[in-house]
Amino acid sequence: MPRPPDRGEGADLRLPLLGVAAWAGVLAARGAGPWWPVVGAACLLLLVHGVAPRPGTRRLLTALLLVVAVSAVVGGLRHDRVTSGPVAERAAEGAVATVTGRVVDDPRVLTGPGGEPRRLVRLRAERLTSRGRTHRVRVPLLVVGDERWARAPLGSTVDATGRLVAADGPDVAGLLVASGPPRVRAGPDPWWRAAGALRASIRDAVAHRPDDQRALVPALVDGDDSRVDDRLEEEFRTTGLTHLLAVSGTNLTLVVGFLLVLARWVGVRGRWLTLVGAVGVLGFVLLARTEPSVLRAAVMGSIALVALGTHGRQRALRGLGGAVVVLLWVEPTLAAAPGFALSVLATAGILVLGPGLRDALARWLPRWAAEAVVVPLAAQLACTPLVAGLSGEVSLVAVVANLLAAPAVAPATVLGLGGGVVGLVWDLPARGLGTLAGWSVGWIAAVAGHGAALPTASVSWGSGPLALSLLSIVVLLLAWLAPAVLRRRSTGMACCLVMVVVVLVRPPTPGWPPAGWVVVACDVGQGDLLAVRTGPGHALVVDAGPEPAAARRCLDDLDVEQVPLLVLTHFHADHVDGLAGVLAGRHVDRVETTRVLDPPAGVRATTEELDDGPEPLVAPYGATRQVGAATVQVLWPRAGAVEAGSGDGDSANDASVVLLVEVAGVRLLLTGDLEPPGQAALARLVPGLEVDVLKVPHHGSRHQDLAWLSSLGAEQALVSVGADNDYGHPAPDLLTGLEDAGAQVWRTDRDGDVAVVVRDGRLAVDARAD
Repeated sequence: MPRPPDRGEGADLRLPLLGVAAWAGVLAARGAGPWWPVVGAACLLLLVHGVAPRPGTRRLLTALLLVVAVSAVVGGLRHDRVTSGPVAERAAEGAVATVTGRVVDDPRVLTGPGGEPRRLVRLRAERLTSRGRTHRVRVPLLVVGDERWARAPLGSTVDATGRLVAADGPDVAGLLVASGPPRVRAGPDPWWRAAGALRASIRDAVAHRPDDQRALVPALVDGDDSRVDDRLEEEFRTTGLTHLLAVSGTNLTLVVGFLLVLARWVGVRGRWLTLVGAVGVLGFVLLARTEPSVLRAAVMGSIALVALGTHGRQRALRGLGGAVVVLLWVEPTLAAAPGFALSVLATAGILVLGPGLRDALARWLPRWAAEAVVVPLAAQLACTPLVAGLSGEVSLVAVVANLLAAPAVAPATVLGLGGGVVGLVWDLPARGLGTLAGWSVGWIAAVAGHGAALPTASVSWGSGPLALSLLSIVVLLLAWLAPAVLRRRSTGMACCLVMVVVVLVRPPTPGWPPAGWVVVACDVGQGDLLAVRTGPGHALVVDAGPEPAAARRCLDDLDVEQVPLLVLTHFHADHVDGLAGVLAGRHVDRVETTRVLDPPAGVRATTEELDDGPEPLVAPYGATRQVGAATVQVLWPRAGAVEAGSGDGDSANDASVVLLVEVAGVRLLLTGDLEPPGQAALARLVPGLEVDVLKVPHHGSRHQDLAWLSSLGAEQALVSVGADNDYGHPAPDLLTGLEDAGAQVWRTDRDGDVAVVVRDGRLAVDARAD
């Protein structure tokens, strides 16, 4: 990132305004087509020439409107080419096709519907053959294939045959579900092979290091985040360090800056030094892949280098505006990319807010210390509303975490790259450099882990228009008041003390958790997570939901610090993928699961997440135990040997662990995703079962044994379900049947977190929606 420019440098906002105009034009074209923005710009242009009094103002407004019009045309034509061409048309029809294209990104691992591993590959489609016709095309296309697609070399030209389906977003023409392996027509060019060999060498240089270090060094050097697990990603997100896991301008600044230092050391000067820098930028792009995010990172990093050069800082803001225009004209899809927006906002924040903040702090801090604090502070202020809109959270430790991590970023990046380069010819010294890089990222991982474990590392924030507008106003007020507040040592230190107290002491949530709560169905989206209170700060947790952030939020808000028993009813992603959030900042004594290890991908993910924790055990069928204040009995599945199941996830639901829990005189039946055959078998095993609270099976799916569910006599029925899900959950007929049986039905998609409480000796429910 660039340092804040000197105060005396004028802020010429003409090019930044052109960048905003280009952005507006592309976004307008995506929503309304290319021609309506052009017509609007033309009308405004006529109006400007009629009313603008000053020639300078008239020229600027004319330029802005022309940029809007050109950007709308460029973005609109690109959008139409992708969404209306032959590939998109065949995808809308679900046609079988053969596509010839170039592989433009490394294959990524996906989990199929049944839990089987799949590969996602991005192609630049060049030819489409379908229904007896061949078309020349040039559009982005996603391919989903089996494990054989993991061997699709980057930069190679391949043929792929399969069924085209419509893509979710407007930035790719379609999705090809491949029916076989890729057929390589032409191998990658030499520079792609060289980049692939260097990436592999970087991984090899740290292969002997612990898991976190082995994952972080490639992510930091070249954006290879394939080994970063959910726990680590969640910790980095909570502490505002996520940018280190992706290719950013900082990466390029460090790599190319190091090359320039070496070049000067060996005597390179003048234009040759510029050539070294250009070659470094090109090499970085090839190493990190030529996708839009890397292109954005290369440009932002180049701006940072300009800002660091002699008489260059005053040009950085103008360069930023010009770069936005050029990038959006070259790759209009960046207009809707969160990474692009965050990168631009962070750079702009440092350049615009940095000088005032730096000068204020420099009154009582050394200048170098003031600049070190200001860079993450200004970037965080500028990005906070967008980050909140994307994640629903505001990090309170991001500035400090970035400040602490910053000294290790440069050595980790340079040493990791050096290990990869040396490893191409000699393994032993490469491993030595990899060890040093590993130590550096180990410090960064420690900062993220300890920061994320703080009581108020982040706070939940709404992502609706009203909440984001309020947050934007708060950020603007902070940016306006901060220089005056930080100018004095007393007020500056007081602000730091307040932030420390806020982060270390969790503020109470008004009215939550409600007094006398027994069980809470957490609002974790389309998934399950239930907490049963077993004592002060203790809870039995059943399932982990699909997202670590949602799991952590709910348990933190309930003040759960100790989990004497965690039960994962089965291994589908919507029940286990949030496991990192359950583990974060809590001690888990025991973990139990079903004996059916299906789907395999969920089993692997769970085992890896628990690698440093308690070993998962099979829930003991029929056993009745005391867990704190709760009595817990396992009703299902029946005893038997551990088995793999179907392998495609189909056998997982009916193997869900079913628990009968009694706590504070309330009987709970927690059913996982048990299907009708399992429900019928359970009805035969436990005839006459009656409970007070029912966790409705499988998110309220229409596949239920309604007669059995109605016979349970539940007073309260909890449906854990995600808003606007694609499965039709919960089924209206099921809800009506439960209500007819006398149950009061609560849904997490509408009611938020749902707490069943005992109040004055009777059951009641408190719900908390965002």
